[in-house]
Amino acid sequence: MDNSYIIAIDFGTAYSGYAFSLTKREAETEPRLKYWGKQVSLRTPKTPTCILFDEHEKFLSFGYEAQSVYFRTRGDEARKKFFFECFKMSLYGKKLNSDVTIEAANGRSMKALKVFTEALRYLKEDALKFISENAGGKQFIASDFTWVVTVPAIWDPSAKQFMREAAMQAGIVTAGKEDRLVIALESEAASVWCKKLPADGFEREKNSEVTFEQASGTQYIVVDCGGGTIDITVHEVLEGGALKELHKASGNDFGGQTVDKKFKEFLREIFSDSLWDAYEKEHPGELQKMMYEISVLKENDDDVEISCPYNLGEMAKEKQKMEKFFKSVRGVSWNEGSIKVSKEKVRSFFAESLNGITKSLREILKKDFRIEYILLVGGYAQSLILRQHITNHFGDQCKVLCPSHPQEAIMKGAVMFGRNPALVASRISAFTYGVSLSLRFDASKHRADKKYTNKEGEWCDGIFCVLVNENEEVGWDKTSEYNCTPVERDQTAVTFAFYRTERKIQGLIYVDEWGIENIGSIILESPDTARGMNREIRLEIKFGATEMTATAIDVDSGSNVKIDLDFMAKSMRSFRNNVWQK
Repeated sequence: MDNSYIIAIDFGTAYSGYAFSLTKREAETEPRLKYWGKQVSLRTPKTPTCILFDEHEKFLSFGYEAQSVYFRTRGDEARKKFFFECFKMSLYGKKLNSDVTIEAANGRSMKALKVFTEALRYLKEDALKFISENAGGKQFIASDFTWVVTVPAIWDPSAKQFMREAAMQAGIVTAGKEDRLVIALESEAASVWCKKLPADGFEREKNSEVTFEQASGTQYIVVDCGGGTIDITVHEVLEGGALKELHKASGNDFGGQTVDKKFKEFLREIFSDSLWDAYEKEHPGELQKMMYEISVLKENDDDVEISCPYNLGEMAKEKQKMEKFFKSVRGVSWNEGSIKVSKEKVRSFFAESLNGITKSLREILKKDFRIEYILLVGGYAQSLILRQHITNHFGDQCKVLCPSHPQEAIMKGAVMFGRNPALVASRISAFTYGVSLSLRFDASKHRADKKYTNKEGEWCDGIFCVLVNENEEVGWDKTSEYNCTPVERDQTAVTFAFYRTERKIQGLIYVDEWGIENIGSIILESPDTARGMNREIRLEIKFGATEMTATAIDVDSGSNVKIDLDFMAKSMRSFRNNVWQK
């Protein structure tokens, strides 16, 4: 991996982009970016996460181009097309499978996997074309690169698996080359980049000299302020510059979109439910354009003035004089074709989001850490209101810092992480993971309904054997080993069924108890039965990487099977355990 080219795709809720390096030095100093928006007279490090399909679900365009085409599309035509924006949030907080659908702006649905696949395919092809154009015409193909795709650390494992599946279908990597796709956690990637920044790489709310890279023992919080989620990671810098996670990833769904949603609710309050419903239905392209303008305006702490879209104005005038809509609503006024919202009212739209961030940070800061800094990254971190709020609430405990280019931190850090995953030396397990095993039945300990009998005797079925506990520290490359044996001497295959829970397990517990869910299974061939029940079956599991993998090995025959646990399965079969620990 160290010698390969790297492309990191930061697939954000509101904006997406990519960074790349063709040399090791580029990865460590300043990964290169594609800048977007030329067709709309902008130059931004990311493009809106918008995708447009025709009425037959055929991909048309992505990013600024998709947005621009859809904004210009008239009502009837817009209602036929599938336009998705900020669709990444459809994965948040859900247990996913390949059949999940998401709703487009016209109210019709498409399979989420197709939407994500086509978005990643576009970004892949654009990256290869752009890099070739900027490398003297040298042609590249996807397999020349190690690809890094970023995801929020607080996502359910099924969502991470979903992104890997979409990347595979998009042709980013092919079967047999799965290790050339790295899933990076967004807040971790930002942390990897920020720890290298000199003091002048930050916009400081308070004067400070920051040199994280060499300051071993420094503890800090990274708050990735995205459009959809707030993703929080706590790190300590180790000797040599690697990072150790101190607290399992946390956060919420109070990102920048929460503010946009409040703004939209306010506009509905002004114009009435009935008028607004009709406007949303008849002029979706025009509405999307107005919401985009609002999302840009929220970066400043000032009065906001929005041009009233033509069709909204015409529909409103049919009801009553425009000024009448604004008479009974506080904090807003009509100003010759514009909707003027006061600074105080704009701040109120941030309240729910800021309270959610504040609550999450307080939970961490009351624990027994030595946090010195809070780093704000991501597109939403460009909001002056957000930065001032965090400084006002926590500036007396920590130095609050924001990189000069907070939108770029994740992309650039993801390139570095793709080059060297050991930069995050250890993580805190978000779940308790275990495997279902049998033990010799003991009436004084075991549930009677778990008893079963085979030719080897009486057994207790479905005991949760803990492999790693929630909040336990696990090294990124550490392989944990567990040894067991078959429950029957002539058994030629064994099944391991894996489970997880957010409970911390102490003592005897069964896999059918509350809060425990099945996350996959392995069937391992064990053809050499010469040693009967004394055969050694070894389970090797890596918990500390961004994705969990397991390998089962039949020591006598050398048979082995590797599994990427299937978190997306619609349903899991019920297995009787046929391995046990002596």
